[in-house]
Amino acid sequence: MSAELAGRLQDLLPSVEIVNLYGPSEATIDTTFQRYRKTQNGLTVPIGKPIGNMQVYVLDPNLNPVPIGVAGELYIAGPGLTRGYLKRCDLTAQKLVPNPFPPSHSAANTMESRGNRLYKSGDLARYMPDGTLEFVGRMDAQVKIRGFRIEPGEIEMALCSHPSVREAVVLVRED
Repeated sequence: MSAELAGRLQDLLPSVEIVNLYGPSEATIDTTFQRYRKTQNGLTVPIGKPIGNMQVYVLDPNLNPVPIGVAGELYIAGPGLTRGYLKRCDLTAQKLVPNPFPPSHSAANTMESRGNRLYKSGDLARYMPDGTLEFVGRMDAQVKIRGFRIEPGEIEMALCSHPSVREAVVLVRED
């Protein structure tokens, strides 16, 4: 959420609390939470901190935590995590990896096997000095159009599967 948009909404509706919720479908949709404060700095409203029972990690390619302020891939764990993709064992194995940060004993009792895996979101994020998360962007070419995740490469492959198409390129444009 852009800070400019949040500020305009707050000006129009001063008695309404504005909240930025982040989360992919694979993790109960709302994984992190941040109340908008008009006094905050930056171009975007941070995605905040994890909701109860969820864990988020910002990691490098070797699954090591990155320092505060450094961008890395956002990983998610907790009971709200999906069990996998329907009839897509390959994608499940690629996106749900073993969790090197086991949950505490009390949390493990309520988390079933989902606490033993991390979801690779494909999103870039960084921790801010106050402990909130800031969304930085995507690690791949995936885009959202009207709330739907679109992989341009998948569209290119579908187009190229037609016998009359030899090559295809998919571009995302604002207009």
